[in-house]
Amino acid sequence: MPQTPPFTGQLNTGGYNKNLYQSKEEGYPGLFYHDNNLVSGSLEALIHHLVPTVDYYPDRTYIFTFLLSSRLFIHPYELMSKVCHLCMEQQRLGDPQADKMRVRKIAPKILQLLTEWTETFAYDFRDERMMRSLKELTHRLANGDEVYRKAVGQMSQGLIRRLTVLSQYEEALVKINATASERLTALKAKPQAAIQRDMLSICNDPFTVAQQLTHIELERLSYIGPEEFVQAFVQKDPLDNDRVTDHKKASNLEAYVEWFNRLSYLVATEICMPVKKKHRARVIEFFIDVARECFNIGNFNSLMAIISGMNMSPVSRLKKTWSKVKTAKFDILEHQMDPSSNFYNYRTALRGATQRSITANSSREKIVIPFFSLLIKDIYFLNEGCANRLQNGHVNFEKFWELAKQVSKFMTWKKVECPFEKDRKILQYLLTAPAFTEDALYLASYESEGPENNMEKDRWKSLRCSLFSRL
Repeated sequence: MPQTPPFTGQLNTGGYNKNLYQSKEEGYPGLFYHDNNLVSGSLEALIHHLVPTVDYYPDRTYIFTFLLSSRLFIHPYELMSKVCHLCMEQQRLGDPQADKMRVRKIAPKILQLLTEWTETFAYDFRDERMMRSLKELTHRLANGDEVYRKAVGQMSQGLIRRLTVLSQYEEALVKINATASERLTALKAKPQAAIQRDMLSICNDPFTVAQQLTHIELERLSYIGPEEFVQAFVQKDPLDNDRVTDHKKASNLEAYVEWFNRLSYLVATEICMPVKKKHRARVIEFFIDVARECFNIGNFNSLMAIISGMNMSPVSRLKKTWSKVKTAKFDILEHQMDPSSNFYNYRTALRGATQRSITANSSREKIVIPFFSLLIKDIYFLNEGCANRLQNGHVNFEKFWELAKQVSKFMTWKKVECPFEKDRKILQYLLTAPAFTEDALYLASYESEGPENNMEKDRWKSLRCSLFSRL
């Protein structure tokens, strides 16, 4: 069987050009092209276009784009069922009298399609119905042929490994979050003993901390499946159990967004906790340096989380503390992440980091970690701004080429391995150290620098009463 090369993650063309690839019978009903690029088609025609024949294998950009976007119209298990049916019907895989030579010609292509599906969209196969259809089809292909039986075994083992690693990662996340929650509860129970270890006592080197943040970012990115971007847009009908289940598959994407929030609140906590103004100023300057190192590495997500933490009201109101801070470097970073003109400065920096990654001579230069919330926002507006179907009912495939381009960039970025050495102590602190809630941050802020007006005084009194009444 031909080995399926790894998915490159980059769509280089404007769409699928039918002149560049072997095509099925000309004039297949339901597919429409413009300048030789596929722009629309009926769902059934697009499904037929996915299925290989003896003389045809679909373009890999088409496979990725259709498998990514088809879940807006059909459940993955239903699509798999249709693909299996077409394979067996068209190629007579279920017919013991079928020409063995014909089966041998088509089997490698069907296996390649299934391999691409299981490698790129592995999370689809957490559904038992997907696994049943996959086993049924691969059994037909492997029946009586040792070469294909071995290839099927390798594909299945690879899929099981990926799903096992995914489950282990999700279990580890639960434990990490539980530990962080327990430490915050312990801190609330004994606030006087909360002269807790701070970031500077763990590590006072901004570059090392930026490297460890990059470890966390790249690890969490690597477990986000491309289907999670589209799954978030699927209509969530409470009466449709399948759709509710599908929505849960976006959990790793949501966990990554939660990590951004945690880092922001952790930075704010680290700044508000110290009693002495001089110490608070030193913490601010330290995180400014960490943020600058994140920018240099290409870790824009941690950079933005740190800036967000510093811009939280409980931190920004500490005027006496900020008066002791050299803010020139912070002003430069804020300018880079300025949201005006649709984050023009950031997008320019991101393009530069992407270009550096393409021409990289070292693994460090390959790192591109986007400001993830903005990536999600871009994909959301692309989805909302264009109809899924045209007026004639056809699938608007031009839209899905664009969607796939956005997601394929992410696929490239997430495959980069972090080149920095891990520091378990720093990682453990970043992931589990107590991060205050907004109310607790305000209370700590007022304790550090007293309320300046009646509104702040009233809030301070209210927070003291409500928080200490829970202890």
